[in-house]
Amino acid sequence: MYKLILLRHGESTWNLENRFTGWTDIDLTEKGVQEAITAGEKLKEANITPQFTFTSYQKRAIKTLNLVLETMDLMWLPVEKTWRLNEKHYGALQGLNKKETAKKYGDQQVLIWRRSYNTQPPALDPSDPRHPINDPRYHNLPEPEAHPATESLEDAINRSLPFFKNEIMPKLHDYKIVLVAAHGNSLRGIVKHLKNISNEDIVGLNIPTGIPYVFEFDENMQLQKDYYLADPETLEKLMAQVANQGKQ
Repeated sequence: MYKLILLRHGESTWNLENRFTGWTDIDLTEKGVQEAITAGEKLKEANITPQFTFTSYQKRAIKTLNLVLETMDLMWLPVEKTWRLNEKHYGALQGLNKKETAKKYGDQQVLIWRRSYNTQPPALDPSDPRHPINDPRYHNLPEPEAHPATESLEDAINRSLPFFKNEIMPKLHDYKIVLVAAHGNSLRGIVKHLKNISNEDIVGLNIPTGIPYVFEFDENMQLQKDYYLADPETLEKLMAQVANQGKQ
């Protein structure tokens, strides 16, 4: 049996403040640190031991992965970082409070910006210091999609899914248990692909922070089942909290 573990980073400071984060490099809260440690403990309890790991270029995901590996005494594992697993770029919304934005534009518009498949938030100007072209992590990357001024979920999937197919799935075949620590929307794109979720239904998928999401595959790499390492009541509560972030 092959196992792919998807893990959204622990709570960040802007999660706590209910802000649009995107590519802004925000750190974990104390709660987020504990969520990452707990995720490592849950994996140990389930006897699921990663053999290879992936994460994004953003510190909240990198630190989450490091804390999980430290908890599991697996700091020696190989880690591959890629900007292609970054969060969806929220453009000019980055830094804005979601509830305040919902009061200004309405719950439905904020839901569309947060969760719809092909609607982009308002774009950043290239002169804006928040634009990736002005960040040393990205400005020397040759791919134009490495410098988004904004992204829809479709845009984020178009830059992350080829990496998932060409890099992550082959590593899963070779190593059998792979952990991906990333972000709500980059992981939503992977889940959409694995579970064949429609463009319309993806709006309703909410991935909570810090809860390992396990996908099991047979020897032909066909998905057999998927499950969170959390009890149903806790999981339902956490998913509802994510869903309600953009409401007035």
